[in-house]
Amino acid sequence: MKEKVYFQRPGFLLLKGDSLELLPRIKKESVTTIFADPPYNLSNGGISCRAGKMVCVDKGDWDKSKGFEKDYEFTYNWIKLCRNALKPNGTIWITGTPHNIYQVGHALQSLGFHILNEITWYKPNAPPNLACRCFAHAHETVIWAKKSKDARHIFNYEEMKAWNDAISPSGKQMRSVWHIPLTSQDEKRQGKHPTQKPLELLKRIVVASSNPGDIILDPFSGSATTGLAAHSLGRKYVGIEKEENFLKLSVNRFATL
Repeated sequence: MKEKVYFQRPGFLLLKGDSLELLPRIKKESVTTIFADPPYNLSNGGISCRAGKMVCVDKGDWDKSKGFEKDYEFTYNWIKLCRNALKPNGTIWITGTPHNIYQVGHALQSLGFHILNEITWYKPNAPPNLACRCFAHAHETVIWAKKSKDARHIFNYEEMKAWNDAISPSGKQMRSVWHIPLTSQDEKRQGKHPTQKPLELLKRIVVASSNPGDIILDPFSGSATTGLAAHSLGRKYVGIEKEENFLKLSVNRFATL
């Protein structure tokens, strides 16, 4: 594994390489929480709106569909490898849109996972739909699942109840709709990742499903938002990323902590 280590500090580890190759090298049943923001397979030449301008939604070759069967095979395989890394009481969170999330749900259930929640991440400042041929896309889905139906997973209910959300105010049970704006420019000062998630989203996930000292794994680390959230909350982090420019961005972001 040493040859794959890109960056390491106490409790924070970045590995460079493909998840399908590196996940089998993660110690079996060592991880409490996995957050995965996999390719959504939506880079198909479409258009979107950013800062009032029309832009192409293509993120890169890594986000292009290879066809339904190959996309599903990839989804099934990486989730299967994640399952091996999870502790018996561990849980996994996976983000998506209609382009990939139904394949994710099918793969999870096929592998014996038990789905706990379908979180709707509502984006109050989502961009408009320029095509005007369907409703504006104002949310992403996050599936939360445990290894098996009988597993006793971690859920820090009181911490979530104390969290303040426009839909679930502090003191009330946190609901499955989370009101979180798009990633702010302040979080992109060290550079931009095309699918960077807001810290608020990852902090909720880390606090909800792990305890200080637990290991958090992200098989598609990107700009390491999961790692920043985990590190700031006293958890250990292992991230896997194959793109050099995203790894450099991650290191730069970590340096600001």
